[in-house]
Amino acid sequence: MKKLNVILVYNKEEDKILMCKRTKEPYKGKFNLVGGHVEQNEDELCAAYRELQEETGITNNDISLTHIMDFEYKMSDMELEVYAGRLNKEVSLVEEVNKLYWLDKNENFFDINKFAGEGNIGHMIKQAEICGIVKSIE
Repeated sequence: MKKLNVILVYNKEEDKILMCKRTKEPYKGKFNLVGGHVEQNEDELCAAYRELQEETGITNNDISLTHIMDFEYKMSDMELEVYAGRLNKEVSLVEEVNKLYWLDKNENFFDINKFAGEGNIGHMIKQAEICGIVKSIE
């Protein structure tokens, strides 16, 4: 089974969420969470930190990630692992491929015309709140 991850990153104040704008399909031109592939035999949490650092420059010294949920796509033979965390300090972002943006946490992340994932990003954000990873959206 192919494994991928996405990382829900909140700024220190928890009022913004880090997103990238996709430059290729699927979801070209839409906002998405950062993340990537889990290599074969790679520890999943290590893969999340590796992808986060590669795509943003954020390291495990800047954030503590919590594995909050998984999506299993049986027909595509794929699993998507979802991690979330809040930065413990201000960071300078380093873009890899996709341009990075801090979006207000009050955005409508269920808007499928603006965000990748058919509404899943909104669901992930709500789950991070329910789990107590971050404060609820007002």
